[in-house]
Amino acid sequence: MNIKEDSFSHLMLKESFFLLVKPEDNFYSNTSIRNSFFEELGSLVKLGLKNIEISWSNNEKWLDFVSEIKLNFPRINLGSASIVNKQSIEDSLKIGLNFSMMKFWDKDLFNYSKSKNYLLIPGIKNLKDLEEAINLNCNIIKIYPIKSKANSIDILNFESIDFIAAGGLSINDVKTYKSLGYKAIVVGDKSIIGKKFDPKIYEWLKNN
Repeated sequence: MNIKEDSFSHLMLKESFFLLVKPEDNFYSNTSIRNSFFEELGSLVKLGLKNIEISWSNNEKWLDFVSEIKLNFPRINLGSASIVNKQSIEDSLKIGLNFSMMKFWDKDLFNYSKSKNYLLIPGIKNLKDLEEAINLNCNIIKIYPIKSKANSIDILNFESIDFIAAGGLSINDVKTYKSLGYKAIVVGDKSIIGKKFDPKIYEWLKNN
């Protein structure tokens, strides 16, 4: 597992944000929307996009969709998000994803993923859960939602942990959170403007 964490951490040094895509159910059956998505994603990958995660869905077409991304863009660090149960872990393993991110801390789910030698990154907002995750040798932790993080958490006290900030952030927040000690941020809802990827993401990739 340490090898996977080291590889993941290395990718965060190359790029400081994760692009989180949350497809609505009609997305899977709408060919026009899908084609537009793949075209835009291709442009971002050409500019250097490294990390992308797709919200897990119980929709039977989710597996096909994420598999298609993996097939078309084999070099990106592809993962799943909003992991809430064992099925979402199994689906991610079936596709051969590199990682998943939990919405919140779930010790049993983390241990289940660990037993499968699969990298699952927890979402944590209070000190008790943070300490429990660290005691289970979790070295990469998402602070979520970042805006309601407990004041008792000072990430600078945990130098050996790679922290990711998530929840309501845009590409404009990368610099701020990097200066606070976070290795990366997740850009989710604010990555989309008018059903298209935020033009500032293109700008950021061009300039970094």
